[in-house]
Amino acid sequence: MNRMRLWLTKANPVVFVMFAGLAAFCAYFSMYAFRKPFTAATFDAVAGWDFALDYKIALVIAQVVGYALSKLIGVKVIAEMRPERRAAAIVLLIGFSWIALVLFALVPAPWNVVALFMNGLPLGLIWGLVFGFMEGRRTSEVLGAILCASFILSSGVVKSVGKTLMDGWQVSEFWMPAAVGVVFMPLLAISVIALAALPPPSAADEAERVARRPMMARERAAFLAAHWPMLVLLVGAYVMLTAFRDLRDNFAAEIWQALGYGDAASVFTASEGPVAVLSLVVMAVLIAVKNNGRALLFMHGVILSGFAILGASTLAYQQGLMSPIAWMIAGGAGLYLAYTPFNAMLFDRMIAYSGTVATAGFLIYVADATGYLGSVALLLVRNFGAVDLPWLPFFVAAAYATSLTGLVFVAGAMILLLRTRRDRSRASRAVGRDRVAVSG
Repeated sequence: MNRMRLWLTKANPVVFVMFAGLAAFCAYFSMYAFRKPFTAATFDAVAGWDFALDYKIALVIAQVVGYALSKLIGVKVIAEMRPERRAAAIVLLIGFSWIALVLFALVPAPWNVVALFMNGLPLGLIWGLVFGFMEGRRTSEVLGAILCASFILSSGVVKSVGKTLMDGWQVSEFWMPAAVGVVFMPLLAISVIALAALPPPSAADEAERVARRPMMARERAAFLAAHWPMLVLLVGAYVMLTAFRDLRDNFAAEIWQALGYGDAASVFTASEGPVAVLSLVVMAVLIAVKNNGRALLFMHGVILSGFAILGASTLAYQQGLMSPIAWMIAGGAGLYLAYTPFNAMLFDRMIAYSGTVATAGFLIYVADATGYLGSVALLLVRNFGAVDLPWLPFFVAAAYATSLTGLVFVAGAMILLLRTRRDRSRASRAVGRDRVAVSG
């Protein structure tokens, strides 16, 4: 391990990015094999389930509640986590989640719903642990983009694997989630070993991106107090994105079925591949932007573009200008153009711009904890709301609501950022004039 770390310390930056990015991609990709496969099943007419709440919605809510609670816990845990403990924590948490999937298969309904809560509870911490290896580096944009591509692509892939196991290997829909996890265990082990070998950010990284250190309660409160107006607007937009993304992700089988593609396992992966590539390329461009303030403005622009594409593509589909697959790809591109920056680059650059010694994982978990509460609220509205819409019309309405709300919130955050940059510029010019006067 030490020999590999020494080699990576001296490696060419391109080699380092390829190694670190691939390790992070595979680690988080593998995590999705323990989280998302169950959504490939429809769970129709489940014996022992006699409640008004749809069984699959109950499973999704149980997992999302566990995941959201994990995000709340992560606000403290991820902010205070020591780097040397991350790798072991990833393995232990995912191992616990797999045991929960085995219990899901063994315990009959309705009690096995609790197993999905237990499955989601540890998995919410994995993103912060993996991203902790990526943040605070001059190459963080590229590394973060590669990591984000994993959750765009992996959800479709693991659901395709799950559907293949059910259709081709006759694995029951209850045992399928645990079986998919076993398939990805070797990849998880190799990728975590590779992450553990990564050296910490260099002195040059810290000079450009600010040192990253654990944040205690007082430091977290001080950061939130200093930046709360912008954070409220950004988190508000992120709540809409998270809720819509979870709706699209967890009920992809029902949505594709409504669009006429319910029998094709490959459709899950085919629709997400182009989306992952586009998001990766756009975010990787940011590495060329050295000024942290300009990078933040660029990201706000990308997020606004994503919200606009989501709304425009949905309108085009409704007007018959786009096929269902083209709409799902275009809408997914808009969704992830807006969603991806929140999970890595946006908060990493915000900390660098603020000049505060901190950790981006803290801000990501503040946003995530709030976002997944929004996801649960949307599911409850879908099941118990006064308007009983089929999946496709509900999905279309959610796309419009997400697009319009996000445009308003992020535009507001961008205005605040422009004012902050203007005030900093004025203060800098004033200091310059004072220095000239003193020297004169």
